[in-house]
Amino acid sequence: MKKVLFLAMAMLIACSASFAQDAKERKEIQKMARQELAAKVDKATKKEAKALAKAGWLVSPGALPLEKMLQRSYEMQLQYDDMGFPKYIMATAQSIAENYDAAKTAATSLAITNLAGQIQTEVSALIENTVANSQLSAEQAASISETVMSSKNLISQSIGRTIAVVECYRVLKNKNREVMVRIAYNGEMAKEAAKKAVREELVKKGENLHEQLDKVLGF
Repeated sequence: MKKVLFLAMAMLIACSASFAQDAKERKEIQKMARQELAAKVDKATKKEAKALAKAGWLVSPGALPLEKMLQRSYEMQLQYDDMGFPKYIMATAQSIAENYDAAKTAATSLAITNLAGQIQTEVSALIENTVANSQLSAEQAASISETVMSSKNLISQSIGRTIAVVECYRVLKNKNREVMVRIAYNGEMAKEAAKKAVREELVKKGENLHEQLDKVLGF
């Protein structure tokens, strides 16, 4: 009975922490959205939006103007935490299908795969920095880095809710829809996704490096 109560409490705490993280992230995005609506768009962003529009790219009715989407994307991309890790990992992808929903689904799936590759790169950079600070031996770092670089599919599967930053489409000559999406993923959640995937692989290999992995990823 005690064991059941303990497990229930652990699950409740984990769910509460996840909800708190999501609520905090939503507040930050809402604040950023209000700032974006009031902010002026710079000339470079306007120029890119015009180029995309000239190439036939459109946004759905009721969505933000394309230049505002691009502005939001750039602002999120330039944010970093105290460790130099991006606050948001960004990925872009395009896909073509006979209808909008199918093209969007395929583009989003591809973007998530690209996102996993970005997370791999950023986590590997953290590992290199940790070695430079003498927190990991070269052998330990090499083992973890190798596991990170072989865990792209697992990282992809561990990715949770993403943020659609840019979403536009165009109608091709054959009437198919081409959809382009740019998604963002919270940096802390990215490290958690990588940690989960890599930890599982290290356990499978029988390598007792999970504590070192926790230090590298700042947990």
